[in-house]
Amino acid sequence: MAGTVSTGSDQWSSRFAFIMAAVGSSVGLGNLWRFSAEAGQNGGGAFIMIYLSFVLLIGIPVLMSEFVIGRAGNANSAIRSVTDIASRSNVSSNWSVLAWVGMIASFLIVSFYCVVAAWVIIYIPKFLFGAFDGQSVTQITEQFAITRENVWSLSPTNFGVMWSFTAFAALTTWLVARGVNRGIEWATKVLMPVFFFLLFSLSIYSLWSGFATPVENAAGAASNGAKEALKFLFYPDFSAVTPEVATRALGQAFFSIGLGSAIMITYGSYLPKNVNIPRSSIMIGLTDTGVALIAGLAIFPIVFAHGLSVNSGAGLFFETLPIALSSAPGGNFIGAAFFFLAICAAVTSSISLLEPSVAWVIEKFNTNRTGAAIIMGSLMWLLGLASIGIPGFMGVLDVKIAGAILAPLSGLLTVLFVGWKMKKSMVDEQMAGTSALLRVSLFTLVRYVAPVSVFIVLVLGIDHNYFGDFIGRLIGIAT
Repeated sequence: MAGTVSTGSDQWSSRFAFIMAAVGSSVGLGNLWRFSAEAGQNGGGAFIMIYLSFVLLIGIPVLMSEFVIGRAGNANSAIRSVTDIASRSNVSSNWSVLAWVGMIASFLIVSFYCVVAAWVIIYIPKFLFGAFDGQSVTQITEQFAITRENVWSLSPTNFGVMWSFTAFAALTTWLVARGVNRGIEWATKVLMPVFFFLLFSLSIYSLWSGFATPVENAAGAASNGAKEALKFLFYPDFSAVTPEVATRALGQAFFSIGLGSAIMITYGSYLPKNVNIPRSSIMIGLTDTGVALIAGLAIFPIVFAHGLSVNSGAGLFFETLPIALSSAPGGNFIGAAFFFLAICAAVTSSISLLEPSVAWVIEKFNTNRTGAAIIMGSLMWLLGLASIGIPGFMGVLDVKIAGAILAPLSGLLTVLFVGWKMKKSMVDEQMAGTSALLRVSLFTLVRYVAPVSVFIVLVLGIDHNYFGDFIGRLIGIAT
């Protein structure tokens, strides 16, 4: 009957398939477009050190908690999984709000994520057809604004956002409709090896070209682009740390790994019993972080070698790189490869963002996967139109709603639920096969460290975005 709890019959075909799917979900535009923008705007090394701390102390415990809920619950949807565990743990079913909040966050994110992916798609033919050849820095920079405003054009060097957005949304919907094994798993097995090959190749190219390009550093001394990039990324200036930097670092950790969005609960529900959750969580969290750092090595040496600004936000990806690559030997090919790399990452992340709501529709309304995917894919497309047509709408969804409130709130409720409400025997069962020291360490982080940390940053994020840092100024950590 409609609304019955699933037995969670869908499963990953192997541990490798699960790892690829989870890494594919984590590794996306958040590691490329957003990580480079956030690191550039928030102090480079200082931001990265805080980001790494959040991944280790908060990200991995939250990730593990979401997998625990997913596999322990007798359901495929995150909401039903939490409801089932709450019932068996003799606690209120209202704890399912953590999954509701996460599922809403993932749906909001995927709607504007498809728009950003559309911009990426547009830049591939721009490079291949020489749209940046012979243009000044101002003209290349202006192309990003032209790209966002151009909705319907069919020119290969100025393709309309609506066409690429619709195509990417349709691809995402089609892959989710194909199911866990023939869709999500297949896409990640094919695209992730391509992604890793391109990422390593481009980072080597970027470092090589950076070391070969002499520049002057801020003090006027002789240096080179790669050296300055490494200094920017790995020599932190902690005077640049503010509550906003900490908030955005946690937001980046959540966004990048895919936490607080019901994705990993849903993916955990497809997880075979023989997969070790703690070790898998550590592997996925560290892999995602490593990819973000390597992406930084692929981007920032080019930026410093050409004397361009690191503090240009989203423009770092869509304005600064084209400026640098347009004048480099083979730059059109390298640029097309770089943006194709981003599309490989975007596809695996977008399907994971849509999957939680599709899994919920399947179980709630007892419908087939194809119908559920078409319904939610169509709603995703409609909401994405607002990010295309309404200036600032994407930023509101990303920073003020999903980033500042929904994702950290879902993460906070998740660790509270696993650490304090879920039966300890159920948690122990999902962490079986792990050494006692690692199990106790991770559970301690889940129970004590992660809740306090996420709560503080949640409050500071809301304070910064909605109350002008009132609390921050009150306690002397903001000006």
